[in-house]
Amino acid sequence: MENFIVSARKYRPATFETVVGQQHITGTLKNAIKNNQLAQAFLFCGPRGVGKTTCARILAKTINCTNLTPEQEACGTCDSCVSFQTGHSFNFHELDAASNNSVDDIRSLIEQVRIPPQAGKYKIYIIDEVHMLSANAFNAFLKTLEEPPSYAIFILATTEKHKILPTILSRCQIFDFNRIQVDDISSHLNKIAERENIAVEADGLHIIAQKADGGLRDALSMFDQIVSYTNKNLTYKSVIDNLNILDYDYYFKLTQYLTATDVSNTLILFDEILNNGFDGNNFINGLASHLRNLLVAKDPQTTKLLEVSENIKQKYISQSQQTPVSFILTALNLANQCDLNYKNSKNQRLQVEMALIKMCHIPSVLQLASQPLTNATDNDQIKKKTNVSPVAAPAPATNQVVNTAPTTAIPIAPLNPAANATPAIPVMEAKPVTTPSASIPLPKKAPAPSAKIVLKPSSPTQQNNAAMLIPSLNGIEKKGEGAVDDEPQYISGSDREPFTHEQLLFYWEEYVNIVKVANRINVYTLMSTSAPILVSQEEILVHIEHKLQEGILQEEMIDLLNFLRPRLKNFSIIIKTKQVVKEVVNRLYTSVEKYQYLVEKNPKLDEMRRRFNLDVNP
Repeated sequence: MENFIVSARKYRPATFETVVGQQHITGTLKNAIKNNQLAQAFLFCGPRGVGKTTCARILAKTINCTNLTPEQEACGTCDSCVSFQTGHSFNFHELDAASNNSVDDIRSLIEQVRIPPQAGKYKIYIIDEVHMLSANAFNAFLKTLEEPPSYAIFILATTEKHKILPTILSRCQIFDFNRIQVDDISSHLNKIAERENIAVEADGLHIIAQKADGGLRDALSMFDQIVSYTNKNLTYKSVIDNLNILDYDYYFKLTQYLTATDVSNTLILFDEILNNGFDGNNFINGLASHLRNLLVAKDPQTTKLLEVSENIKQKYISQSQQTPVSFILTALNLANQCDLNYKNSKNQRLQVEMALIKMCHIPSVLQLASQPLTNATDNDQIKKKTNVSPVAAPAPATNQVVNTAPTTAIPIAPLNPAANATPAIPVMEAKPVTTPSASIPLPKKAPAPSAKIVLKPSSPTQQNNAAMLIPSLNGIEKKGEGAVDDEPQYISGSDREPFTHEQLLFYWEEYVNIVKVANRINVYTLMSTSAPILVSQEEILVHIEHKLQEGILQEEMIDLLNFLRPRLKNFSIIIKTKQVVKEVVNRLYTSVEKYQYLVEKNPKLDEMRRRFNLDVNP
């Protein structure tokens, strides 16, 4: 029975020309050989399976070839090339540093370096996985690497350059190998399939190339596995079945259901995916990648960023033309939030299903946003039809708690009457209105509200859809009863109106009282003890004592900014934190400690104690 050789070995490049996807490396090495400007030490670094050791061997064979081609390639027929290819060359030594990483191994290598070549011009030493050498081995190798004999050339290869000593790096010419592009891997696999008489589908080869993540050796290993599985008939379906990859068709079909507001078929399709053995987190990440590809396919200039086959690319272009950008961006935000919350969720399937249901309601909310606008002067009519309570300016202090039922207000971004061709997507928020119980003094000059424009839903169904979806669109999670309230984003001439430090403190205290009513003690403690500092009209600074407080403030950041920005009428403000270490005061507990403290203040006290022969009671 004929011995089988895996494709990674059988089709290993033997010349610079056949190296895949590293033209910047091979071109430099060929020019160095042509101009006789070879360095004494090279360092090849990069991910696994991209050709580091292969290029090192090709370089070792080429520089000793006695009959170079005009393209600076090894001839493959001279005595030096033949002995190298058969493994009998005395001028070529390869050391695996992963298993030979001691000082004795390096000293043995140094002893060999002292012997000049018997035939040929150079002796080449390749040290693979050089980062595995011990610190003592590196130090033993350092002097030889710095001043090697004229005939010795060292080629070091590693996947972890950061683990190599800087003194070694400074003595080498460093070549960084790139991850191989998907198209290059797919083309290389297609050439191998033609030579091996294997029937392949281009879509299947692209899936293998994407799964390899830039490593050609990984791609060849998967290629051999699937060829054996399919008996030399590699198809797209066989690839996704063997590699356990979700089919593109699932995501194309799912996007159709989402844009058609078909909740039932969306959930049924997700159940089918789970029953096929796929993880919910992988599914939501795949959906996010699909939405990203749809966004990229919108513009012909960015279509080249799609790392898929031509057939799949046309499908993306077709579906992207039928899917609004507003839907894609909102769905991407929901998918990202689901991915962030997935691992911490106790019911992970429900987490994904809720995200899908919200995506299904995006078209109805976008349709709602395109309805005619009603000015805030018609507040009485709006109250009757939509139950929307406009948020007023800060009221005078009161000692009573006013409980207001949660309402839905849908503020709209500033309108530009001239821009009728492409209407802007409105900024939407839904917040219940709550009045804090604590008495809050008004500033001397409270900011006056601008003219308000709110949205007029046309039906109760649209109101319910908006109330359910809008908080998610802004990435704001409610924290239960007593959650932070917010005002609509008022429409005014500018979104950067100046404000004073007193106004900032007023609304800061208002927010502090709101979180106190909501019984969120951690946030209340932090904000009540750390007063904000107005650095500029765009920056607010808060002093913290440790990283835990920074994390609490970061979790509260979205709600806090949504509360402050519309009230201060400045949508450019950001909140930064600065850690301040407080001085630790050593308390004096014993009499001895108190006495030593007093002596430091007045050394004559100790002289008086000795003169009167006094003792310090412990």
